[in-house]
Amino acid sequence: MRNWVVNHWLSFFVLATWLGLNVFLFVHAFLSYEKDDKYYYTREILGSALAWARASARCLNFNSMLVLLPMCRNLLSFLKGTCSFRKCSLRKHLDHNLTFHKLVAYMICLHTAIHIIAHLFNFERYSRSRQAPDGSLASVLSNLSQEEGGVYWLNPIQSPNMTVIDVTFTSIPGLTGVIITVALVLIVTSATEFIRRSYFEVFWYTHHLFVIYFIGLGIHGIGGIVRGQTEESMKENHPHRCAESFEKWDDHNSHCKPPQFEGHPAESWKWILAPVVLYIFERILRFYRSQQQVVITKVVMHPSKVLELQMNKRGFSMEVGQYIFVNCPSISYLEWHPFTLTSAPEEDFFSIHIRAVGDWTENLLKAFEQQHSPVPRIRVDGPFGTVSEDVFHYEVAVLVGAGIGVTPFASILKSIWYKFRHADHSLKTQTAGHAALNFDKATDILTGLKHKTFFGRPMWDNEFCTIATTHPKSAVGVFLCGPQALAKSLRKCCHQYSSLDPRKVQFFFNKENF
Repeated sequence: MRNWVVNHWLSFFVLATWLGLNVFLFVHAFLSYEKDDKYYYTREILGSALAWARASARCLNFNSMLVLLPMCRNLLSFLKGTCSFRKCSLRKHLDHNLTFHKLVAYMICLHTAIHIIAHLFNFERYSRSRQAPDGSLASVLSNLSQEEGGVYWLNPIQSPNMTVIDVTFTSIPGLTGVIITVALVLIVTSATEFIRRSYFEVFWYTHHLFVIYFIGLGIHGIGGIVRGQTEESMKENHPHRCAESFEKWDDHNSHCKPPQFEGHPAESWKWILAPVVLYIFERILRFYRSQQQVVITKVVMHPSKVLELQMNKRGFSMEVGQYIFVNCPSISYLEWHPFTLTSAPEEDFFSIHIRAVGDWTENLLKAFEQQHSPVPRIRVDGPFGTVSEDVFHYEVAVLVGAGIGVTPFASILKSIWYKFRHADHSLKTQTAGHAALNFDKATDILTGLKHKTFFGRPMWDNEFCTIATTHPKSAVGVFLCGPQALAKSLRKCCHQYSSLDPRKVQFFFNKENF
């Protein structure tokens, strides 16, 4: 446990800081709207639902500011490039960008639910105060809409015949709120594991509703349904002095005048402007790179509906374990799909292996199977880094791939083979000789047969125990590209077999995320 805490202290710190800021922003906003005299009369109608709505809105803005940053892949690649493996612990934690993106999205959903529920109570109380009997404070406050040209109103339901539905669909905050909510529901529900794996196109297109979400969020506060007393009005009608004598507000001899109200200024755009601009630059850069010509040098159709593409692109430079986004305009001009590079950096081309598992990949295979048709045009964006980039920084590396998840390690094994052949003494990994020898032989090194030996699921406890015994003072990198259940088992073994003494064997778990 101590080793796990030491290896993940920065993740703990980031998570704790993020949660702490959410709590601070919520509590600070809640107390401000619950105690501020500016909203005294607003609270007379809405009660604590006002504070709940505004506090959740503050956290919504904060998390909407953060949610795009983990998806700025060029920024993350730049940050990783500035960090050496040992001197900068940030490098490893940047690979958790998708996890953080999901956590922020869940927090947005939570505060959206709170915000909507609070406003449902607000609209109900607005409607009730409009129907309140004459002479009550709520009734007096709701009838202020006709004074001073109607600009200082408090209750958005300005006539007994106006309904909550009318306010919702005829005001900017109401209409944009509905649009934002629908977009968010579609984005989140289509991002489930099942949808992403089985219907990637659905995930891809609905996830781009984030554009509508951010536009709606930026203008959501315009028109300010939530209103507070103006500073000038506070001087003439301070609620502590005048609230109980509201019956005399219209009396010319009274020292208390009818209060005047103004909408809360829109502030969401201030939170999201910087990350949106940064993300726009990110997409411009990716668009520019995607327009560079890609030359397909070789096409190989493998068994089990797997397509291999070998390509060249001017200025393309890669490291082991990286991935690219691929687009085929003849199939879909907008869809980009991530694929791990299976070539080695030492080769004069880069390659990917594509298994037909959905409509897009099925159509891609069919396009390349048509022998008498021109080769489809391919656009490439990347490469982008993953945890597998750090494999050669470990003295011992354990590579675990399940199904098509073996593709990240094809690049690594090829690179090891090249380094072994060229006697690359900079290779730190000890196991390189055995892996390269097995790769280089036409027959299996264990059986001597042409058909290589394939092992079943290993006994992980035995494997980790053997590695810990054989390499008692080594840093062991465990790399996985596979299902979550397997990740859970490997992560548990890494914790269990790491020594409490930091000078002895330490297992570091790394999982591919796209």
